[in-house]
Amino acid sequence: MTDDANAPWLIVGLGNPGPEYAGNRHNVGFMVVDLLAERMGGKFKRAQKAQAQVVEGRMGPPGPANRRVVLAKPMSYMNLSGGPVTALRDFYKVPTARVVAVHDELDIDYGVLRLKLGGGDNGHNGLKSMTKAMGAEYHRLRFGIGRPPGRMQVADFVLKDFSSAERKELDYFVDRAADAVECLVTEGLERAQSAYNS
Repeated sequence: MTDDANAPWLIVGLGNPGPEYAGNRHNVGFMVVDLLAERMGGKFKRAQKAQAQVVEGRMGPPGPANRRVVLAKPMSYMNLSGGPVTALRDFYKVPTARVVAVHDELDIDYGVLRLKLGGGDNGHNGLKSMTKAMGAEYHRLRFGIGRPPGRMQVADFVLKDFSSAERKELDYFVDRAADAVECLVTEGLERAQSAYNS
C-alpha cells in the first residue's frame, strides 16, 4: 500500500469491550479515542467490515494540516485486536505507517507518554496480535501505567480499574494523550515526540 498523501489515519484505541472492563488500566486506549471522538463531535458506530466501532471525521486546524481520520475500538478482546484493525486498514485503504495504536504500557511510570514508529510488542497481547496481522511498522502511543505492586500478577493488575489516587489525574493524562495523537497526525512524529515524550 502506497503512502498516499490523502489517505486517512487510523487511530486504534486498544481495550476490551463490555462495561466490566471500561475503567481498567488495560482500557486506557479506549478512553483516549473516546475523548478524541468527543472532540470531533462524533459518535462510535458499528463498522460494516470489521468487528469494531468507528468514528470517521477530521482532525487538526482548517487548511493543509487538516487530516481525515478514522477512530476505532476493536470489539474482539485485546489479544485478538489484529483481525479487526487489519480489516479496517484494508477497508479504508490506510497505509500501515498511518495506523496508530494507543495502549497501556507497564514499563513506563503512570501517565508518562511515549510515541514511536515500529518496534517490539513488549509482551502486550494487543500489539502482538496487530504485529502478527500486519507487521510492526505502525505508530504507537504508549500510555504508562507503571508496574504492579508487590507480587500482584500483571494480568490482574492491567484488568483492575485505576486506583482512586490515579483517577485524580487520569482525566489530565488522557487529555494529554489525545493532544499527543492530534500532534502526531497533524504535525508528524518528531514534533509530537519532542512535545510529548516526557
